[in-house]
Amino acid sequence: MHKLFNRDFMNYGGLFYFYFMIWAIVLAFLPLWLKDIAGLNEAEAGFVFSSMSLIALCYHPFFGVIQDKLRYRKNLFAVIAIALLFMGPFFSYLFQELLSFNVYAGALLGSGYLSLCFFGGVGVVESYIEKVSRKNGFEYGHVRLFGSLAGATATFIGGLLYVNNPDSIFWFGSGSAVLLCILLYLARVRGEEGAEAQQEQAKAAGINKKDVMQILRLKSFWAFALIIVGTASIYDVFDQQFPNYYVTFFGTKEAGIDTFSKLCATQTALEAVLMVFAPALVNKIGAKRGLLLFGLLTFVRIAGSAVFTTPMALSAFRLIAAFEMPLMLVSVMKYIASVFDVRLSATVYLLGFNLAKQGAVVIFSSIAGGMYATMGFQSTYMFLAVSVLVITLISVFTLKNDKAKKEELVPVMNR
Repeated sequence: MHKLFNRDFMNYGGLFYFYFMIWAIVLAFLPLWLKDIAGLNEAEAGFVFSSMSLIALCYHPFFGVIQDKLRYRKNLFAVIAIALLFMGPFFSYLFQELLSFNVYAGALLGSGYLSLCFFGGVGVVESYIEKVSRKNGFEYGHVRLFGSLAGATATFIGGLLYVNNPDSIFWFGSGSAVLLCILLYLARVRGEEGAEAQQEQAKAAGINKKDVMQILRLKSFWAFALIIVGTASIYDVFDQQFPNYYVTFFGTKEAGIDTFSKLCATQTALEAVLMVFAPALVNKIGAKRGLLLFGLLTFVRIAGSAVFTTPMALSAFRLIAAFEMPLMLVSVMKYIASVFDVRLSATVYLLGFNLAKQGAVVIFSSIAGGMYATMGFQSTYMFLAVSVLVITLISVFTLKNDKAKKEELVPVMNR
C-alpha cells in the first residue's frame, strides 16, 4: 500500500473530502430548506429533485466526452469547483426569490445549477480522480474513503448549523469550496511531460462522436449498463423509502428516527473502514466477481428486509450497505479500466454508470412508489429483490471477464 502521507494521495483525498462534504451537507438538508424556508409542499419539492436528476441525464454524455478529451487537465473539474463557490449566495439571494416568483420555473433554473454541482458533476470528479489514481500509482478505493469520512463529518456538523441558521449550511458549502479550489490548483499528475505525454494528449483530443457511438455498439458496454441498472439503481430506489419503513417497527416514530440516525452514522464509519480493504479484495477476485458479489449482497439486504422485520434484524441488514458501497465503487472503476479503452474511461463511466443508473432510478422510483401504495412495502421489496437476483444471474454470463484483453477502440480513434 502507498504511504498514507504521500503528498499526491492526501491532495486527492482532500478533493474527495471537501467535494463530498459539500454534497452531503447541502443535499441532506435541502428537503428541509425547501419546506421550511422556501415554503414548498411535498409535490413541489419532489419536482425539484426530479428536475435535478433529469437535467443530470443531459450533462453526462457531454461531460464524459469532454473529460476524456481533456485527459488529465483539470478544466472541467475546475468549472464544478468554481460553481460550488456560489452555493451560499445562490441559496441566500437567488434560489428562494426564483421559487417565490414561480415554483416550477425556479425549480428548473435552480436544478440546472444544483445538477451541475452534484448529480451531473459527481461523475466528473470521480472519473477524473480515478484516471489520476492509475497515473500517480495509488488505489482509487483508498482515496475514495475520504468521501465517506466527509459524509460522517457532514452529518455531525450539519444539524448544528441548520438549527442555528438554515442558510449557514450553504455558506459552509461555499467555504468548503474555497479549500476545494485550492487543493485542485495544487493537484499534480506525474509524468505529464515529454513527447510521449504530448502524443497521448493529442490522441485524447481527437476523441469525437464516432468514438462514443463505437462504445454504444459494444455488447460489453450494454452488459455493464445492465448490471448497473439491475443492482445499483435498485439499491438507490430501495433506500429512498426505507427510513419510512424502518420507523414503523418502533413504539414511536421519534424513537425510530433516533435509532435510524445512529444506525446511519455506524454504517458510514464502517463503510470508511471497509473502503481501505475493498481494492485488495477486488484485485484478488476480479472486478466482474466484485460486481456480481455486490448484486448478491443487494439481493440479500432487500429480501432480508422484507422477510425479517424486527428492529434488530432490519438494522443488521442495513449494515450490509457498508460492505456494498465500497465493493461497488471499486469494482465499477476497475471493471471499466480493465475491459474498455482507458482513454474513454470517463465516457464509459458517465454513460454506463451515471446515466444508466440515474435514468433507471427515475423510472423505478415511480414504479416502486405505485407498488408501495397498492402492495405494501414487503411485497414491493420482494419484487425488487427478485429483480436484482435475476439480473445478477444474467450478468454471470453477459459480463466480460476483466482478465481478458481490453476492447480494441484504437482504430476508431485514429481515423
